[in-house]
Amino acid sequence: MARENTKRQADEVQSSRQQSSSEQPETQSTFQAIKTARIPWTRRIGFIFAAMGPGIIAASAGNDAGGISTYSVDGAQYGYRTLWMIFIMTFSLVVVQEMAARMGTVSGKGFAALIREKFGVKATMFAMATLLISNAATSVAEFAGVAAAFELFGVSRYISVPIAALTVWLLVTRSSFKYAEKVFLVLSSIFITYIIATFLAKPDWAAVFHGTFVPQFVPKINFVLLVVATVGTTIAPWMQFFVQSNIVDKGVTVKDLLYQKIDVIAGAISANIVAWFIIVATGATLYKNGIVIDSAKAAALALEPVAGKYATILFAIGLAGASLLAACVLPLTAAYAVTEAFGWERGIDRSFSEAPAFNLIFTSVIIAGAVIILIPNAPLITIMVMSQAVNGVLLPILMIFQIKIVNDKRIMGKYTNGKVTNALAWATTVIIIGLTAVLLVGTLLQKLGVIKG
Repeated sequence: MARENTKRQADEVQSSRQQSSSEQPETQSTFQAIKTARIPWTRRIGFIFAAMGPGIIAASAGNDAGGISTYSVDGAQYGYRTLWMIFIMTFSLVVVQEMAARMGTVSGKGFAALIREKFGVKATMFAMATLLISNAATSVAEFAGVAAAFELFGVSRYISVPIAALTVWLLVTRSSFKYAEKVFLVLSSIFITYIIATFLAKPDWAAVFHGTFVPQFVPKINFVLLVVATVGTTIAPWMQFFVQSNIVDKGVTVKDLLYQKIDVIAGAISANIVAWFIIVATGATLYKNGIVIDSAKAAALALEPVAGKYATILFAIGLAGASLLAACVLPLTAAYAVTEAFGWERGIDRSFSEAPAFNLIFTSVIIAGAVIILIPNAPLITIMVMSQAVNGVLLPILMIFQIKIVNDKRIMGKYTNGKVTNALAWATTVIIIGLTAVLLVGTLLQKLGVIKG
């Protein structure tokens, strides 16, 4: 009986989502009521902030331990020469995230459910298997980030990682959706530490803005691979799933689409601003002094002699916050995507008995990520490279799925892509396919010793 009631309620919600935005249902959405009531702009801004969540959280979580390491190496090895990539990729990230938000609000379904609906079970199973493998492997990197950050403060990974894993698990399985979302947003705000660290580094701002708006290229294979890695860490495959699933979980309707667009656009811009500042901070200090690094932890340690201990502390705090946020979001995304794809019960507000598959997947990914970090001499580099390779295969496929779905009038009605959005989306997809091919082939040739950096 409970399941029948749930299905009936879902059908009612879906029916209401398909109504034309010009119609006036008896019960208006919060944001529709704001517009009709002519509430002052100061209060409207407050309601916009209330809508913030999925877009900002997803984009911020994209700046995870691996992302911070990539941006740090960008700045340390090549100064400001990769800043232009961040500027350009901001537009691509906005397009991808906006399409995900629009698909969620209009259809009332998650990305995985729409993939199954349009492309069938086989395509869905492939996408879910690769996403699950990728997210599990990337979660290892997040707990590695937790370990590295707390080791900078003298805390052993055998203490920090189990506590972090338990905290993440309790947050999602023992709290409500609204509470968890607030915690995620607080963790997202920790990225301001990188902005402060950058000003402590005292960069040459004229050179910074030249690097941002004037593309520069270094004819070396390592530079090409680093550029590809920068693009890959800016747009991650799991982001579309997380944004869309959370929008559906919040019960957002098409009338609130404008506010969700503001959320995802603000998230994409703010996340890339943080990435930009990380490159500037390491470029102004490590590159200037010829200091070579290979990780975010090494960057934090190297900052102290050239930018002061406070820069190191801020960098370490940012790494800890970023790793914890991603350690929450990645397992959660895997759980949402797989359960959506196969029509199983799901949601942060659901208990183990109500949504066993959802909670089991979430728990398993956390345990796998945390346990591997605690194994002495664990092959972390191999695991991270594997996750990168899987992401490289999955992302272009998901982009094609997304563009096909968002242009399906049966699903999206009048909310399909316009010509400009389609052009940007396809251009992004083609570029990602090309860069992924370069990354995979270049990495393989380097491993075989055929080419050198």
